[in-house]
Amino acid sequence: MDNQTINKERRRFLVLATAGAGGVAGLAVATPFIGSFFPSEKAKAAGAPVEVDISKIEPGQLVTVEWQGKPIWILNRTDAQQADLATLDSQLADPKSEQNQQPEYAQNELRSIKPNIFVTIGICTHLGCSPTFRPDLAPADLGADWKGGFYCPCHGSKFDLAGRVYKGVPAPTNLVVPLYKYLSDTVILVGEDK
Repeated sequence: MDNQTINKERRRFLVLATAGAGGVAGLAVATPFIGSFFPSEKAKAAGAPVEVDISKIEPGQLVTVEWQGKPIWILNRTDAQQADLATLDSQLADPKSEQNQQPEYAQNELRSIKPNIFVTIGICTHLGCSPTFRPDLAPADLGADWKGGFYCPCHGSKFDLAGRVYKGVPAPTNLVVPLYKYLSDTVILVGEDK
């Protein structure tokens, strides 16, 4: 063999070895980059539906759970609170829930599947503040006609115990009702309804 043949074989080997090493290095660099396009397990869990046991929620009590990083309020309304809702229509901006702020099965006066259990996202529809639960009747700061509900201290928006917005407040729409369904009489799944 002469030197030219040996050099050609070496060059071919070196080119193939370098290309192979470059391909492996490129794959090693690209793998985490491509992986970053997929949501993390934490992100997947944050968007996953949430099961809530409602059996221990007393009448008149509100509990908060988290779903997709948002507060979800679950209120067990008393019979008196449910009856009061029917008397508020003239004071509300959207008493029949005609704007699309809830699934079809919650587009009723109580904005819920079952009359006593109300589920809503606890974020004001004005600027995203979190209203406070004010179940007390007729507090001086909310007016004599107040029958209990949610009050946003940021800009004064008021919502009744069905999350319906009062007239003349900054919030433009009712509180949002998320997708939810009953898995049993005592367990609901927030975030999914099929």
